Amino acid sequence: MDSPAPRQRWPDYRAVWRWHFYAGLFCIPFVVVLAASGAIYLFKAEIEALEEARYDSLPPGAATPPSAQVAAALAAVPGSRFEGYELPAAPGRAARVLLGDTGTTRRTYVDPATAEVLGSVRDRDRPMRILFRLHGELLMGDRGSNLVELAASWTIVMVITGLVLWWPRRQRGLAGVLWPRWRGGRRLLMRDLHAVTAAWLSVFTLLLLVSGLPWAKSWGDWLTTARAWTGTAAVRQEWSNRKGPDGGGEAPAAEGGHGDHGRSRRGRGVDSVAVDPAALDRVAALVAPLALDPPVVLAPSRGGAAEWSAKSLTANRPRRVSLVVDADRQTVLSREDFASKHPVDRAVAVGIAFHEGRLFGLPNQLLGLVTALGLFLVCASAVWLWLRRRDPRTLGAPEPGLPPRRRAALVATVAALGIALPLFGLSLLAVALAERLVLRRIPPVAAWLGLAPPAG
Repeated sequence: MDSPAPRQRWPDYRAVWRWHFYAGLFCIPFVVVLAASGAIYLFKAEIEALEEARYDSLPPGAATPPSAQVAAALAAVPGSRFEGYELPAAPGRAARVLLGDTGTTRRTYVDPATAEVLGSVRDRDRPMRILFRLHGELLMGDRGSNLVELAASWTIVMVITGLVLWWPRRQRGLAGVLWPRWRGGRRLLMRDLHAVTAAWLSVFTLLLLVSGLPWAKSWGDWLTTARAWTGTAAVRQEWSNRKGPDGGGEAPAAEGGHGDHGRSRRGRGVDSVAVDPAALDRVAALVAPLALDPPVVLAPSRGGAAEWSAKSLTANRPRRVSLVVDADRQTVLSREDFASKHPVDRAVAVGIAFHEGRLFGLPNQLLGLVTALGLFLVCASAVWLWLRRRDPRTLGAPEPGLPPRRRAALVATVAALGIALPLFGLSLLAVALAERLVLRRIPPVAAWLGLAPPAG
């Protein structure tokens, strides 16, 4: 009598390996670009401090009224409109006057003591702003943002499948699990460097990927829609995934924060808001003693000529505070801080601060840097292992494993990922249809991609 066939289990190791392989093949170029740009952006504040050092070591002196500084900035940029005034962060530092200029925002540096204009630059031309656009949208606007989101979604899948492959199976000892095996030959060492490094970094990598999704165009819109459906939408959320007129994306608050000021009124036109210069002086006198975390930006509010907003736009977002003040009565009309936000907004604020390396200072930056450097090692070792094992006549994909059985857990997992990551779900459906309807029907293509079933 024949013995019963062994029970097939899913997920099969080879099947998971194929998912991991194809996800990595698509994601690795994006991971390298995002890790490199992200590693530099972690030190944005320090880099910008060096770039702007000439504006922040000014001779001390009694400050002129902010209205005089704004008037000097407007005179230096004919045809511009006032959008916001950034309080000098410390004595000897220039004030930043934010001006609307031909569809973008111009940052103008003014000496508070003399009201002399020291320099001016469009925000979209600032090096860290260009790096931000590279990191978030590959300098391609919405299309680039969607591409980055798609790569991030598949990277999440790559990390999850990698953890399944890394999980110890009948392995003696922790060598090759928690640390590499140094004496097993080059190929085993590279395999261990790949698997062990990726396992150690997996939690931090997932946190960075998930915390960056609210900025993505498609996923950010999905989150906004989901919040509207569930009744958890904020009157005005702190972050934005909308693109500015220059196609480079609206400046996030961490870029200086003015994207939330001038462009929030652009539908009416910034110059339609009656700005009383003396009101700015009164607002500055009221807000400066409150010692909000810099940078602090003052801007006219849509509530009327007397109402102004004062926002702390520190990169450590849980410490941000937004005020609405009455310039005439010199009183604070409303205050919004971290504790008063909706839990979704608090979670996103913490996630973005962690993503940018500003949640808990230098250790946060170093953790992000180590993660980026580790991802370079993981990607390099993956490419090395792939090139060493592949047949030059094929793509080198692992052989197909057991076909997935329609188990509830598997279907639920894929469905949950597809709902949580809509672009991943759509791309997975597109790939499945292309494989079934086209690729498998062309024998040379199927053989090169490793789609043909194993012999026997």
